Amino acid sequence: MEPSNLNEEQDQNSWALNAWTLLSKLRDQSPLIQCITNFVSMDLMANTLLSAGASPAMIHSIEEIQDFTPHIHALCINVGTLSPAWLPAMREAALVANKAGKPWILDPVAAGASRFRLKACLELVGLNPSVIRGNGSEIIALSKASLGATKGVDSSHESMDAMEAAKSLAQSSGAIVAVSGAVDIITDGHRVVGAHNGVSMMQKITATGCAVTALIAAFIAVDPMHALEATASALSIFGIAGEMGMDMAKGPASLRMHLIDSLYNLDQAAVSSRLKVTSL
Repeated sequence: MEPSNLNEEQDQNSWALNAWTLLSKLRDQSPLIQCITNFVSMDLMANTLLSAGASPAMIHSIEEIQDFTPHIHALCINVGTLSPAWLPAMREAALVANKAGKPWILDPVAAGASRFRLKACLELVGLNPSVIRGNGSEIIALSKASLGATKGVDSSHESMDAMEAAKSLAQSSGAIVAVSGAVDIITDGHRVVGAHNGVSMMQKITATGCAVTALIAAFIAVDPMHALEATASALSIFGIAGEMGMDMAKGPASLRMHLIDSLYNLDQAAVSSRLKVTSL
């Protein structure tokens, strides 16, 4: 075997072992994940967290933040169905999480679609999220702080188109930035890795992006000191579950069901044989 091939195989084995270790810790610890998210995604997000072994809490009322949020293990904020009434709770939860030393993850859905949405997302970026996970168009909009070409919540850009924007946003925000696409990109502003698992049919199921952001929050909860590795592992695990689900699915509806089942039943052999993460 060529030395380069041997090193690549060793890297894959290391990534696979790390991803399996984190998933095992998640299942053992069942971290409490608070999700302030959109109405479209609540069901799939909660079921994704449950099937992975976490404990979801879909609490978004500002009246509960001070009492509840200090006791969570991680917070996920998703701006999908954003309204002025929800923004104060998002801000407050991020501030309380920061004060309590709990990681929080931002999903800036359709960040470049309107001035209201962009301003809200930029304000949340300024509240020190551990991870920002979006599609190419969302990450480019945040990096440039400007409205951009977008098709509602869908991306007009491939993940690779947003690599430099992701690195810039990571450097300016201090967050790990993940860009979903055919290859998921994860960067801390300097190091860049690509997670290559998943199937295109997942794009035909609403809220799969939202769900994987919640899964990232759960992985960060069990390993907050290694946010880049935890983020790449969560994206890979979700992608593998999608691949396994697709083996049994006939279309988007059955893939949704089999995705959740596959995530619940995922074992080390599947992770070791399927996971693919590379340096970019």
